[in-house]
Amino acid sequence: MRQMAADQSRERISIGDLFNTMGDRAISALMLIFALPNAFPTPPGTSAVLGAPLVFLAAQLTFGLKPWLPKVIANRSMRREDFETIVGRIHRWLAWAERMLKPRLAIFAEPPAEYLAGAACLLLSIVLLLPVPLGNILPAVTISVFAFGILGRDGLFALIGFVMTAVSLVVAGGVIYGLVKAAIHLVVQWFA
Repeated sequence: MRQMAADQSRERISIGDLFNTMGDRAISALMLIFALPNAFPTPPGTSAVLGAPLVFLAAQLTFGLKPWLPKVIANRSMRREDFETIVGRIHRWLAWAERMLKPRLAIFAEPPAEYLAGAACLLLSIVLLLPVPLGNILPAVTISVFAFGILGRDGLFALIGFVMTAVSLVVAGGVIYGLVKAAIHLVVQWFA
C-alpha cells in the first residue's frame, strides 16, 4: 500500500487497484478497510454505507469463493494524495498488528475454520447495517480482529474473533431488545 501511495505516476487509486495488489488476501484486507472505520463513533448512516460491501465480501469468504468485486465497487477511487494520507495515518496501527500477528494455531485461520469466520463476519455485517445507536462498534472491532487473523494466518486472532462474535451478538441483541421494548412501551403509553 505504501508503494501505491508513493507512486507519483498514479493520479487515482481505485478499490480494484487495492484488490489486485492484495491478491489472495484481498477479501480480508478489504473487510478490514470497510470494518475499521465503524469501530469508532461515526455519523449516522456511515455503517450502512460501509456495511454493504462487508456483507458482499463476508459472503464470499463464507462460501470460499474466489475474490471478486462488481465493477461499481472496484471502480470507486480516490486521489492518490488522499490515499497517501490515509496510509500514513493507519501505518502505525498496521505495523503494530504485523508485530502482533504470527502464524500460529493455523487450524483456526485456514479453511474450513476460515469459512466459519466468514459466516460470523456475514452475520456481524448484517448487524452493522441495522440502525442501532453505537451498536456498530463491537461488531466492527470483531470483523477487524477476524480480518487481521486471516491476513496473518494467526489462529489466535481468529479464536478471539469467535469469542467476540458471541459477545457482539449478545450485546447487539440486548440493545435491539431494549429498543423494541421501549418503542412498545411508548406506543402503549400513547394510546392509554
